[in-house]
Amino acid sequence: MKKVIFLSVFCLLAAAAGYAQNYAVVNTEKIFKTVPDYTAAMSTLEKLSQQYQKNIDDAYASIEKMYNDYQSQKPYLTESARQTREDAIISKEKEVGKYQQDIFGPQGELMKKRVELVKPVQDAVFAVINQYAQSNGLDLVIDIATNPTLLYYSPKVDRTEEIIALVKEAQTKK
Repeated sequence: MKKVIFLSVFCLLAAAAGYAQNYAVVNTEKIFKTVPDYTAAMSTLEKLSQQYQKNIDDAYASIEKMYNDYQSQKPYLTESARQTREDAIISKEKEVGKYQQDIFGPQGELMKKRVELVKPVQDAVFAVINQYAQSNGLDLVIDIATNPTLLYYSPKVDRTEEIIALVKEAQTKK
């Protein structure tokens, strides 16, 4: 009998503790889109990305032209001239591949520029979310924009609009 009572009390306390946890959901994607600095940064990054991609496409077109020229002239070239042209084409391909990695790779120029432009905005938004969570006694804040496994949430726990208002307020204080 004591075990049943103890188990019942334990279950009630566990349920109360679970109910007492406060949480909220926010959509950071929606929040970021309301921040002018973020949209400007994303626009700048898109333009840079297009410019870099054009440079790479042009370089590969140049390599293709080199290859086509080589193929058409191959029967008339000596063995050493063929080898020289093949080496030049391979060298150019490696050079463009390295350039592409230097630009678009995880440690590339575009990622560095993204960190430079976007990280300050992210830090400011995350600071507002953190301050909001602490001031409202929240134990957990879930980002619904980046969590593809979230199957349901109640709109009454969505605090996105409140965070947007606080981010705008923080920006006007600057």
